[in-house]
Amino acid sequence: MRSQRGFSLIELLIVVAIILVICAMAIPNLLRSKMSANEASAVSSLRTIATAQSTYAITYPTLGYADQLTKLKHPAAGAQADQNAAGLLDWVLACASQPCRKSGYDFSIVNPNGMPVTGYDAIAVPAVLGQTGRRGFCSDQVPRMLYDPNGGTACTRNLE
Repeated sequence: MRSQRGFSLIELLIVVAIILVICAMAIPNLLRSKMSANEASAVSSLRTIATAQSTYAITYPTLGYADQLTKLKHPAAGAQADQNAAGLLDWVLACASQPCRKSGYDFSIVNPNGMPVTGYDAIAVPAVLGQTGRRGFCSDQVPRMLYDPNGGTACTRNLE
């Protein structure tokens, strides 16, 4: 009789089954980690928007805060910064039209108050609730950071 070399089909199936079980345990943790990273990015981006808003209000005191993210964008190549393109946010956060999507969250400036604008709310909501994030985040001119545990814009809880 000849001696056989290699693995039998049963042995290979057992190895594949073990790998699948390990993957089944790891993938939910990976998704939770990705959502946590997206949420941290959203909070950081809202803080960046708040800083840009403060700079805009100081630079253009007759206008107050920007009433939309597009006013905080960089001007076109060769153009000077002005009230419609202040050069305070990158092209991702200050996209062509609100909401601006970054890291699984949609960002907008809503509820601008008065003229000059004396108050505003900046919001970040998950692009796909439960997949890109679980919580919605809000900021205002104070700036204070609040969140909505249901992923919307009804932010009532302080972010700690």
